[in-house]
Parts: sequence; structure tokens; C-alpha cells
Amino acid sequence: MELSKTHILVVDDDDRIRELIKEYLIEKNFTVSSASDAAKAKIKLSFFKYDLIVLDVMMPGQDGFGLTKEIKKKDNTPIILLTAKGEVENRIEGLELGADDYLGKPFEPKELLLRIKNIISKSKKINLNKTSYVGKASIDLNKMSIKLGEKTSSLNIAEKKVLTEMLSNPGKTYSRSQIGLISNITQERSIDVMITRLRQKIELNSKNPKYLQTIRGAGYVLWTE
Repeated sequence: MELSKTHILVVDDDDRIRELIKEYLIEKNFTVSSASDAAKAKIKLSFFKYDLIVLDVMMPGQDGFGLTKEIKKKDNTPIILLTAKGEVENRIEGLELGADDYLGKPFEPKELLLRIKNIISKSKKINLNKTSYVGKASIDLNKMSIKLGEKTSSLNIAEKKVLTEMLSNPGKTYSRSQIGLISNITQERSIDVMITRLRQKIELNSKNPKYLQTIRGAGYVLWTE
């Protein structure tokens, strides 16, 4: 995806910040639309499919958390949340709702640009609107489901984030700490439990996995063939 073809929606009730972001991203060859609140953003979202949304959390009316939740129920457009709140609880809340990244105000425009490029780079590797296959399992990340034979299993947000990353880099070994950062899970035991559940959804024999394997002393790897 070329940057000049990337259409970004900037949603912020602060006119100055909204226009500064818009002008900066246009200078960097993005196509940029903007909205001053959630209601106006939803009107634009009904007409256009955006490649990424930069969304302020603290807005009058529906806040950024509420709009994120609403958007993620319909599709998987990447969302970067902007907020003056720097507390861990607020960051976690946004990520649990499906936001792809989180940037506290004030911030340097260059940092926002780097985060946008990082998300775009990842989205180039795997098209969430297409079904991916791991062995006989078909994975629909957009619908957050895995079908294996006659059984269809649902994915939670953490599982989806991990699968998106691993499907983008088949054969790459991820340590527990890396998976923890991707999934926002801190307990190693919880990470192991998540991997076990994913195996049950992907593997014909989860106790003898062929695709989602453990690399002793290193972490986990996903093979797609």
C-alpha cells in the first residue's frame, strides 16, 4: 500500500490539533479526511472505507472508546487513539476494545507518523478481509473466527492480535515476552494458556501440534504449510 493511496480519517474535537495533524499527514503524501466528533465521523465512515483512523478519546458526545468499540464490531480498520490521559488503565481499556495503538498527548507528529507507518506495514503483510489457512483450519480475522472441519471457534482480541502478527511472519519464533507485548498479557502462564487454546482451534491434534509449535527455550512459531 503506497502512502499516497492511504486514506486516513482524523477525529478530534480540538480544531487546532485536528488541522495540524491533517496538514502534517497531507505533507507526507497521505489522503486525509477529518471530523470534529464521533457523529460526524460516523457519517464519513458510512460513505468511505478508510485505511486507518486517528481518534481522540476525550470528545463531547460519544467518546473515542465508544466509537472504537462501535467501529470494531463492523470491521477491522486500524485505529490509533489519542488522549491526554496517560494512565495504564485507560491505555489498556482502549487496547481491549480493539485499538491498534495508543498515543498520549502532547506528542511529536513524527512519532504519530512512525506509528501509522508501522501499522500500515503490518497490514500489507496480511489482508484481514481474506481468509487465511493454517493446515486445514481456515482463519477469518475480520470475523474473528476459525473453522476446522465442522467446528467453528471464536477468537478474542488477544488471540486475534497474536494470530495477525504470526500469520504475517510464518516461521518466525516469538518469545513469551514478545507475545505478551502483542497480546497485552503480562502473566507467562496466561500466555501459555492462550497458545494452548489457539492450538485447540487450529490443530487436528492439539497435543501433538504440527503448525503452532513450541521452540524449546525460545518461544513459539507458526507454520502455515
